[in-house]
Amino acid sequence: MVLGFTEKYDVVVVGAGHAGCEAAMAAARMGLKTALYTINLDLVAQMSCNPAVGGIAKGHLVREIDALGGVMGEVIDAVGIQFRLLNTSRGPAVWSPRAQADKKLYRAKMRQVLESEPNLRIKQAEVVDVLLEDSAGRDNEAPPCRVLGIRLRDGRTVEAGAVIVTTGTFLNGLIHCGENRYPAGRSGEPPSVMLGEALRRLGFEIGRLKTGTPPRLDARTIDFSKFQVQAGDPIPTPFSFRTRAITQPQTVCWITHTNAETHRLIRENVHRAPLYSGQIKGIGPRYCPSIEDKIVKFPDKLQHQLFLEPEGLDTNEIYVNGMSTSMPIDVQMAMVKSIAGLEHADMIRPGYAIEYDMVQPTELRPWLETKKIANLFLAGQINGTTGYEEAGAQGIMAGINAGLRVQGKPPVMVGRSEGYVGIMIDDLVSKGVDEPYRMFTSRAEFRLHLRIDNADERLTPVGFKVGTIKQHDYDAFLAKRERISAVTKFLLETRLAPSSRAGREVYRKLGLMEGEQFTAPSPLTGAQLLKRSELCIDDLMEWINEGLSARVGDDLPRPLGGEGVRWSGTGEGLQPANELSHEEARRVETDFKYAGYLEQQEKLMERMKRAEARRIPDWFDYRKVSGLSREVVEKLTRVRPLTLGQASRVPGITPAAVSLVNCYIEIFQRRAAEQ
Repeated sequence: MVLGFTEKYDVVVVGAGHAGCEAAMAAARMGLKTALYTINLDLVAQMSCNPAVGGIAKGHLVREIDALGGVMGEVIDAVGIQFRLLNTSRGPAVWSPRAQADKKLYRAKMRQVLESEPNLRIKQAEVVDVLLEDSAGRDNEAPPCRVLGIRLRDGRTVEAGAVIVTTGTFLNGLIHCGENRYPAGRSGEPPSVMLGEALRRLGFEIGRLKTGTPPRLDARTIDFSKFQVQAGDPIPTPFSFRTRAITQPQTVCWITHTNAETHRLIRENVHRAPLYSGQIKGIGPRYCPSIEDKIVKFPDKLQHQLFLEPEGLDTNEIYVNGMSTSMPIDVQMAMVKSIAGLEHADMIRPGYAIEYDMVQPTELRPWLETKKIANLFLAGQINGTTGYEEAGAQGIMAGINAGLRVQGKPPVMVGRSEGYVGIMIDDLVSKGVDEPYRMFTSRAEFRLHLRIDNADERLTPVGFKVGTIKQHDYDAFLAKRERISAVTKFLLETRLAPSSRAGREVYRKLGLMEGEQFTAPSPLTGAQLLKRSELCIDDLMEWINEGLSARVGDDLPRPLGGEGVRWSGTGEGLQPANELSHEEARRVETDFKYAGYLEQQEKLMERMKRAEARRIPDWFDYRKVSGLSREVVEKLTRVRPLTLGQASRVPGITPAAVSLVNCYIEIFQRRAAEQ
């Protein structure tokens, strides 16, 4: 037992990146005395790479963080300088918001949010070790030892009921830029070597990964007239359900491409790239490769797209998205100048690659607590992920579960059918990683159910139950639920009269009016109308508003703690405090248009839940299952999954194989019962 602690907290978070900020805020909002330790207080929530939040699937994660009571969505809404809703040419299941951030303002705003939380203290110090209770005399059957606190580099020890490690790329970080390499957690910052050694000493399986960043250019030396302008959406889509409007001034980005000369320079110097010279040993992200990796792996591709993105409104620094590289600086400069519009560009900062230690996430339980040490949690890039959004989503779940552990309550787990955050964590702890993990919508079995517009419906009750969502925000959620319910009920029950002005317009659009004569057998309900591809909910909003006002006057059922919901007849939806937003209206529309598909997914989700509950007996012999390949038998025998759900996620195991195993379990159990 360690004695003489200098301070005591319920929860201690190590690292103030995107995972650490969410973890610390979650624990503090649950009412726990929390401390957040970082090597440099001035770089809280630093955007080390791309100055942006969101993107395909990543935007889903930010919405879910927000729905659980996290802060990333609110912060980017306050400081975003260009918002775009991606994938709108496809179905609503894969729509995803993305925002360019003012990098400096993001740090400042996040720190302001953290410092406004009364239960949270932010500390500048390097954590070098985790302190454990004495496990002497324990046998192999005993529970794992428990973390007691942390040790700081200056010798102080801090007691903690739970510790969350979110060290990002700092564990034994090593930066590469051409033939040069040096220890660092990020460019200009020291690595965390002693804590990395401590985790190795504790027996965790450690891996080595790599990520990278592109050069930054001086906007004053760039000819932007040679690029395609990429503007944001005229009406920005916020990330947070609590954001009423985006008020930050907006800007544009630019699009350009590499060319034959760029590719020649890279090919002729690729032997000097650490990635190909053998200098880098870590595995890099497959879906965000360096520019030299793109040229080598796709030799037939004549050009690669680049995005020039401002790092803020009051800086000349431009981020060259798509040109992540660790080539020597002289080659980087030549690469940049080979592109039209960048002939005279000055490089403010060169790109570089960074190698760092990670802990294999199969060392974790599904609630992100380590299997070896109780009350010790890991979140973010230390678990083998890449991206601010993946880190933040792990951070809030680790913070919630560390808080619950301290409170003596059972952990919370989000299922694969309940959120992208659940899919990500399940993938990590069930499969492990052999490369940096990135979230994609294709990883979700139930994409249509896991949309950005219903993340609060899926996860806000979870946040409220554990204490990360406060009462006034939950009241607003309940009021929103009332609004959507009222509109849904109206559309299901009410038929649009052909004699009305709205009816004549809608039915003419559908080809059901000849002159003033209605040609269909009977008027259609709002629900039936929305299932027609020719119509959207905007076509019906004036009728909806008028109908609801006529039905209930100005008052609908009162939401908890709120005033009556007021409806306008302006065609623009509901009005101020209780307004039905454009996104809420679209959500109603999506639920009706895709009702059949959603019903099918509900059935599949129930089947998945049954699979998660269906245990595979310890005595089950896969060799006796006729129809399983030798490879499948070997994998299942080695992993020994506990449930059919877990079996389905073992790499290489097909749904057909799982179905076959399920059938044979029933056969064997029936035979055993008969005997």
